Amino acid sequence: MRIDKVYTRAGDKGETSLIGGERVSKADPRLECYGTVDELNATLGLVNVALETSAAGPHMSPIIARVQNELFNLGAELSAPDPEWRAKLPRVEPRHIEGLERDIDAVNDELPELKSFVLPGGGAASAAFHVARTVCRRAERLVVGLAQAEDIGGDLQIQYLNRLSDALFVWGRWCALKDGRPEPLWNSRAT
Repeated sequence: MRIDKVYTRAGDKGETSLIGGERVSKADPRLECYGTVDELNATLGLVNVALETSAAGPHMSPIIARVQNELFNLGAELSAPDPEWRAKLPRVEPRHIEGLERDIDAVNDELPELKSFVLPGGGAASAAFHVARTVCRRAERLVVGLAQAEDIGGDLQIQYLNRLSDALFVWGRWCALKDGRPEPLWNSRAT
């Protein structure tokens, strides 16, 4: 793929083209979905920067790079309403979900048992993972809504985002542990 020109002026009136050529409003729910997946991907870029100074970085950075590519594929899949076009694109597959589950399991056993909700914090990398988790949950909610309104080609996209949000939570906790940072816990009596 070669991108010579960043601006095309084709979207100046509030419309854009989906994969396959269909023109839709930039307020279309499908755009909200893949735009939020793109936002999640950008947030994971910030996570990777935070991992540069984290003890968890050497383990986590390659995983985040893989997930970013998977998210790019998911965004492309969501931007193709036509099943024929969608079939030509890389898709979320069960192996991607299984990979997230393996990555969760690889670190989860090291974590202390939770006795309260975790507040975002625990160092830069941990906090960045928590921000990514909230963006991922929003993407999941939007994709669920889109799937209820129209065909998105199955439910693996929702399963992937659901598992990824779980992974981001666990990875954030693991970063706090590896960085020797206390994990802030919710205290309902603090207010």
